Parts: sequence; structure tokens; C-alpha cells
Amino acid sequence: MRLLRMPPRIKILEAMGAIADGRVKRLGNKRYRVFSSEGDREYNVYVDPRSLIVYSDDNGTKYRGYVGYPIIAALMLEGIIPYDKEVAEALRGIPWRKLNETYKRYVLVEKEVKRIAAQRGIAVERIDEVIDKAMQTLRRLRLRLAPSMPLV
Repeated sequence: MRLLRMPPRIKILEAMGAIADGRVKRLGNKRYRVFSSEGDREYNVYVDPRSLIVYSDDNGTKYRGYVGYPIIAALMLEGIIPYDKEVAEALRGIPWRKLNETYKRYVLVEKEVKRIAAQRGIAVERIDEVIDKAMQTLRRLRLRLAPSMPLV
């Protein structure tokens, strides 16, 4: 099992937005189903907080080797990664795929998402703090990717 790399910072916000939108469904037994912002894709997710073995069939995890937002969202719901409900609410309804395709660079998407959240009453400093705490936690976890969806 290979160690997953750290995700782009924006993936923390994308995970929180997915939770706020109700797009993360706990199926039980360490399994989740996460739906894309446009609702046309769904990702199968497995997280085992004890062994730190995870799986997701999202592109970031599968093809780029970093912890994708579906895994981050599941770990937030498990209480492993910090989650801020107020910040998440400010991320509700953000069209993630459209922003990613428009700006083509995660740093620019992050800037736009922060602008939207600020208009909704959340300070950019608070957003950075939430991202930093989540990234610190992820760094400590050192998650390993299962080669396929584990049978439970």
C-alpha cells in the first residue's frame, strides 16, 4: 500500500462544501458515497481511522496520488479531521467543477472560493486557519491507499 501525498489546500474547502451540500452519505462499515458538485459523478470511499488505510475512486486519489476531497470529507464526518460548520455553510452550493475548469489552477480557485465565503460573512483568516489545521492533521495521519475497495 502506498502512502498518499498531501492534497492541494482547496481540497479541504471542497470536502467541507460537499458535507454542507449533503453530498456525503455514510453507508456504514467505514464506507461512504460522495457525489460531485454537479451530481453527475459519485465516488466510493472507504476510511479506516484505526489502520489509516483509505480508498476512493476520485481522480485526485486514484490518478494523482493525493488525498482526495471525498476521503477528507469522510474523515471530517468521522471526527478525525477538524470541521468548521460555519465555514462549511459559507461553502454551500459552490460549483466546484465549473470553478476548476474556469480557473485551471487550484490557487486561483481557492482565491475565488475565499472571496465568495467572505461575501457570505466568513473572514479569510478564519478560512486559512481551518485549512491549516486540517492540513496539519492530514500530515500527521500519513494515510495509506488500499489498492481496491476493501471488503468489510
